[in-house]
Amino acid sequence: MATVFSLIIEGRIPGTFVWKDDRCVAFMTINPIADGHVLVVPRDEIDHWVDCSSELSRHLFDVAYEIGKAQMNAFACERVGLIIAGYEVPHTHLHVIPTSSMADLSFANAASSVERSDLEAAAEKIRGALRAAGRREVAE
Repeated sequence: MATVFSLIIEGRIPGTFVWKDDRCVAFMTINPIADGHVLVVPRDEIDHWVDCSSELSRHLFDVAYEIGKAQMNAFACERVGLIIAGYEVPHTHLHVIPTSSMADLSFANAASSVERSDLEAAAEKIRGALRAAGRREVAE
């Protein structure tokens, strides 16, 4: 059975993408801990991140790095946090989160819902920063 992330990747459920390449995508979470919270997700359904090949794992972290740099330019944050929890959806995903303190990394602070327009506005800030960095993988 396809995961919710596979359905988003396939376009069967709407997603607000900021990055697309042949191995992974990055899109805005609908339950953000902070404005600009992005998920980096491999196209292949791999439940646990330690089951990713070392090559795919490196690629996911490289993409998270590029997204994090873009978030630093797009949002007024002190740092960008990275969390791999893996309990919510059985499909590997990296949470890349603009932060100003450790408290910003608590899933207890996740929004229960967010306006689509707010997701799109945050995504466009990230896309703009990725474009400015010369990244061609920016999702349009």
